[in-house]
Amino acid sequence: MRIIFMGTPDFAVPVLDALVEARHEVVAAYTQPPRRAGRGKKLLPSPVDARATALGIAVRSPVSLKTADEQAALAALDADVAVVAAYGLILPQAVLDAPRHGCLNVHASLLPRWRGAAPIQRAILAGDAQTGVGIMQMEAGLDTGPVRLEARTPIDGKTAGALTEELSAMGAVLMIDVLADLDGFPPHPQPQDGVTYAGKIDKAEARLDFTQDAAQVARQVRAFNPPGAWFEHNGERIRVLSAAMADGRGGAGTVLDGELTIACAVGAIEPILVQRAGRGVMSADELLRGFPIPVGTRL
Repeated sequence: MRIIFMGTPDFAVPVLDALVEARHEVVAAYTQPPRRAGRGKKLLPSPVDARATALGIAVRSPVSLKTADEQAALAALDADVAVVAAYGLILPQAVLDAPRHGCLNVHASLLPRWRGAAPIQRAILAGDAQTGVGIMQMEAGLDTGPVRLEARTPIDGKTAGALTEELSAMGAVLMIDVLADLDGFPPHPQPQDGVTYAGKIDKAEARLDFTQDAAQVARQVRAFNPPGAWFEHNGERIRVLSAAMADGRGGAGTVLDGELTIACAVGAIEPILVQRAGRGVMSADELLRGFPIPVGTRL
């Protein structure tokens, strides 16, 4: 098929690779414009931009698809279908209608649960036992379109990073299956019950909230890795990349022992892997040797 690909983050790259490996003709890759990042605030291309460029695929990075010129340019590609994976822009009706078979989206949840921008993190934070990925025929509503095919996986203590990789790979396989037999995977309307929304992640949500019970704090650690949930001590943020629930009681946020066990509203957590700003990942013991956090400290 002649395919327009639309995606931006790492999640989308395996889907693009799968299309190329399946010998589809990817006529253009639409992605978000380069963003400034890092200490030097250099303009960096998105992961999809970098991968598409390496594959020799033309890259387009419009700020919006609402203008008649951009819509005409997309329609002129004469695509059979658009494959969308975490693109980040709203697709106007004219764009949805331009490809012969419309737009197919790889969405990382079991719709209608977790429609929206951050389904993986929201599923972890909510304590969901399982999640999944689906191929949705896009329509104007926010992730309201009918689903052609989906697959499930247990969350089972996975971090957002690990779950993103797993669901991306699963979604790539599903997309290739659907494209190979569109008639064999007809779209089915989503159930009317069970709708939830996965709002965008605010950076402040990654601050560990020890006034919650230990299970919820542990979910925070997993949901925000990467880049890492954090607490603050002596004006410095310490990222917690891995933690275990532990026994212990005390005021919320209080360091209970020399192993950095931290009291929560109910129970406690014990950080396992941590990271200081500008440093490598280290164990909690390594952190404490160079950055003491005395017993009784309130974090």
